[in-house]
Amino acid sequence: MDVPKSGLLHAAEEAARLGGRILLDWRERFTAREKSPANLVTEADLAAEQAIFGFLRERFPDHQYLGEEGLSQKSDSPYRWMIDPLDGTSNYVHGFPYYAVSIGLECDGTLIVGAVYDPNRDEMFLASSGGGATLNGKPIRVSEAHSLSESMCMASLPVKVDREHPAVRRFLNVLEVAQTVQRSGSAALNLCSVACGRIDAFWSNSLHPWDMAAGVLLVTESGGQVCKTDGQSFSVDEKDLLAWNGSEIVQRELLQQLTLP
Repeated sequence: MDVPKSGLLHAAEEAARLGGRILLDWRERFTAREKSPANLVTEADLAAEQAIFGFLRERFPDHQYLGEEGLSQKSDSPYRWMIDPLDGTSNYVHGFPYYAVSIGLECDGTLIVGAVYDPNRDEMFLASSGGGATLNGKPIRVSEAHSLSESMCMASLPVKVDREHPAVRRFLNVLEVAQTVQRSGSAALNLCSVACGRIDAFWSNSLHPWDMAAGVLLVTESGGQVCKTDGQSFSVDEKDLLAWNGSEIVQRELLQQLTLP
């Protein structure tokens, strides 16, 4: 049964708010364990993912689902939900209030719905393909920065890197040219920040579909663009993303710095 895009977006929003409530409820009473060195998972992640999955599966039982904490339900449906119940786990564990719930939906490989919820600021970012992007119901647009020297950028780095790692080298390359470069710990919120003009660009070579799906749609629906860090076409199933405000100059200068010898 086909569901109107508005209904899908509403379901994504409700599911994201549900996940956000669970994160806030667990904030003072979780314990943490490591999935891999410096890559933490908490009871909050698991509880939020189970609740989000249960909420969406009740409404769309035939859809496909993919989530960070081992969630994988495949089917013949063209719809695939990509769920990150807690994007920014390390921040959450340390009490740093920069984390979010991210829920993206694609149909036949095309992103059609995205919801990112920041429970600390009660900020709900929503986007639907062809329908624009909003923050708490108000339309958002990317920044008007026209050069890298006036741009604030964000980068994601792998959980364990040394100074010679390519991700560190790219970070330092851009740092020499951009106005400033930060590492925040939440790819979903970084993409939302590009979408609403708080920052001008974000890149990473270590993300998963659930990290990017909703945020990428928010960027493109707010006037920004995405590609790989080598300038090739972006794919949500590849760990390679450059998102920026759409300026050709910003893109060209970023690609020059992100290209390693």
